[in-house]
Order: sequence, then structure tokens, then C-alpha cells
Amino acid sequence: MFKHFFKLQWKSFFRAASFKTNLVFKILMIFGALYFIVVFLALGVGSYFIIEKNGLGDPLWFVNKYIIYYLVMDVYIRYMLQKMPVLNIKPLLYLPFNKSQVVYFSLGKTIFSFFNWAHAFFFVPFSIVLIIEGYNPLGVIGWHLGIMALFYCNNFINIMMNNKDSIFYPLVAILAILGICQYYEWFDITVYSSPVFNMFYDIPWTAIIPWAALIGLYYGAFNYFKNNMYLDAGLATKHAIAKSEDYTWLNRFGNLGTFLKNDIKLIKRNKRSKTTVIMSFIFLFYGLLFFTNSIEAYDNPVWKIFAGIFVSGGFLFSFGQFVPSWDSSYYPLMMSQNIQYKEYLSSKWYLIIIATIISTILSVFYLYFGWDAYLAVIVGAIYNIGVNSYLVLWGGAYIKTPIDLTSNKKAFGDKQAFNVKTLLLTLPKLILPIAIYGLGHYLINPTAGYLFVALTGILGFAFKNLVFRKIEKVYKKEKYKTLLAYKQKA
Repeated sequence: MFKHFFKLQWKSFFRAASFKTNLVFKILMIFGALYFIVVFLALGVGSYFIIEKNGLGDPLWFVNKYIIYYLVMDVYIRYMLQKMPVLNIKPLLYLPFNKSQVVYFSLGKTIFSFFNWAHAFFFVPFSIVLIIEGYNPLGVIGWHLGIMALFYCNNFINIMMNNKDSIFYPLVAILAILGICQYYEWFDITVYSSPVFNMFYDIPWTAIIPWAALIGLYYGAFNYFKNNMYLDAGLATKHAIAKSEDYTWLNRFGNLGTFLKNDIKLIKRNKRSKTTVIMSFIFLFYGLLFFTNSIEAYDNPVWKIFAGIFVSGGFLFSFGQFVPSWDSSYYPLMMSQNIQYKEYLSSKWYLIIIATIISTILSVFYLYFGWDAYLAVIVGAIYNIGVNSYLVLWGGAYIKTPIDLTSNKKAFGDKQAFNVKTLLLTLPKLILPIAIYGLGHYLINPTAGYLFVALTGILGFAFKNLVFRKIEKVYKKEKYKTLLAYKQKA
């Protein structure tokens, strides 16, 4: 039976409508995986000596002190990026397969996920170095097995926590607060967590505890999905109160207001769009890498405008690049109506502009690092409004990626979003403003650099109607290719 499942998986890859894109993306993923493997290997071999050289204390104890944050970060990355194989079982539910076998296969696939075994490339060489350096071999083995079991526990925790934002984000927020408290020496969570990890070394047999927890989590995940594996699951859900959101104040804008209403409701009601808003908020703090002078490589005035673009354009980059993919589930219906592309695109543009303005206002705290820092954000916002807002809408015509609004997987990117045209359109978004600023900065003065970038944004805004006509033509040209792409599933 499992052999049959593997055959189906193999055929689904080669027979997919996006096979060529899949193949290219898989190759890129392999190179990315090789990169992280090399990094993990280097850290695994060198961490002991780096910690020892810098006088940070016992290397094993030092790793155990901060491993709690490593585990939490692992859960966070899994939640955002790891694909859940259990989502692929729907086509099998109406076939004469044993339900238990389907679940066993689906959960078993997660065990071989890169998110699980990649950690071994750090912990295996690190454990070998510990033994070579004179640590108790039995203790090191117990510690290694205990830690690896915890990462596999994360795998099944992520599966059961999948799509449960009400649980996930509060937990991440609590750990983030604890990290801040430790940084400012208000409260140190590692005082209580590190003894647990040290115990795996001091008392090797205690490694049984995380393995027992792993077995329990596996069967917990198995029973959960077996009991809820129905095609009609969730159809009988009852809601005591039905809420209506009319947004009548937008009616004054005609068809434009109708589209804006739809976009606002889409953002408020769906998981993927909510994740986009959260990502946009995180972008606000991206400038801390550049304006605090904490990283020597970024201690260059040219990088400030780069930071300003990202700080003010978080929503622009995360939401705008997937227009019209946000409407992919009902895009064919929309195109069958008498809808003007100009009005449709204008609604997206106004939404992006409003979000950019809000981001710029919220980033006022950069004044703490000086007027120059916040000026970079303001200038970046002007450039985003006058240039980048058009470029993301233009690029969206070539990204034919249907979006599952109920899931935030692939929220940081999608294989079908990778193509030459979108790559070329990325260059003016980031490189052009840096080049314009550098021209003014080094030829005249820093003020001239900011002025040149701002004038470019204002000039772009002045030609809005002309640019929109060009973008509209592109969307009309790509219309039927887009409709075909939305009908196919990778």
C-alpha cells in the first residue's frame, strides 16, 4: 500500500501542470539546502572552539543555555514554511483506502522533512567534538538523543498546531517578551530551561523522557487526523451570531469603493491575508539593522535609503506582489462581469498607498536615532508611492499563483512567483533608489541624495494615469493565461 502511495506522489510531481516550474524550484531548493547544510556543519565543528576562544564558558553549557530559543525559532519557521502533507490526503478520501494507512503515510512523510534532519548537521559534529575534547561519551550520546527528540517533537506540535493562530502567536509573543527581558537583564528564562538540557548530559537515561513525549505526540497527531479526516468536516459548524460588514462609507467612491470593501473583508477574514499584515508590521523594525550601526557592513549612508524602502513598504512588497492572486478563487467570475481593469487595479493601489502611509506614521520612533533616519523612511515612502506601487502591480500580472486564503504556508514566497520578468521588475524597486541616492550623495551632499529619490517618487506619481494605462494593457494581455493558471493546481 505504501509503495502505491509513493507511486501516486511521484506521478503527481511529473504530471503537474507546473512541472517545469516545480523542477526549477526543486533544484533551487536543493542548492539552498546544501548551503544550510554547509553552514550547519561549519557551526557544528567550529562552535566549540569559538565559544572557548571568546571565554563564554563551557561550550556545552553555553549551547544548553540558549537552546530554548533555538527550539522556539524552529517551531516558528516550521509554522510559517513547512508544508503539511496531511493537506494532500483529500483526493484519497473517496477511494477505497484504509484511513489509518493514509494517515500513517501522511505523518510518516513529515519525519523525512528537511526541517527535521537538517539539525543533525549541527548536533552530530558538535557531539563528536565534545567527545574528542574529553566529555563523557555516554552523557554526550544521551544529550544528543534527547535534543534531537525535541526537534521531532516540534514536528508533531507544528502539525497539531497548524492553522491555529490563536495558540501560536500568543506563544511566540510570550517567548519574544522573555527574550527582551533577558536582553535587558530583567528576567532570565534560561536559568530555568538550561538545567533541563544539562540533565540529558548529567543523567543520560533521562533522554527517554523526550522520546516518550515524541511517541505520545505522534499518536496524538495520528488520532486527531484520523478522527477528523472527512470530506464534509466543518460543514455542520454553527455560528450563534452573524456579523455584517457593509462599510457604507465607501459607497461614495462607486465601483472603486466596492473593490476596496472586498479587499478589506478579504484581509480581515482570511488567515493568509492576516499573516501578510503581521509581516508588514515586522517590516517596521527592519530599519533597526541599519540605523543603530550595530552591523558594520550596513554602516554606510547608501543603505539607509534601502532600509527606508523596506520599513515603509512592508505591505507593498508582501501584498502587492500577489495582485491579482489574492482574488484567484473567484477571479474567473470577476472576469466574466463588466469590470474595468483600471478600477480594479486602482483599488489595490489605494490600499497599498494607505498601508504605506500608516507604516510611515508608525515608524516615527526612528526619530530616536536622529532626523536623518526618519527622513530616509519618509523618502522611501514617497518612492514607494510614486514608483514601487506601480512596479508591484505590473509584476503581479506575471505571477500566476493561486493563493489559498485559509493557509499561511508559502506566505514568504511561492515557486510560481519565480520568473525572469518579475526578477527584472525587482531591480528598479531596490537597486534604482540606491543608485539615485548614491548619485546625489556622492556628487553633491546627503540632502541632495534624499531629494533626488523623493523627486523620482513625485515624478512617478505625476504620471499615474499614463502608467496605469500601460499596466492595464499588460493585465489584458495576460488575462487568459492567468485564468488558465488559476484553474490548474500544482
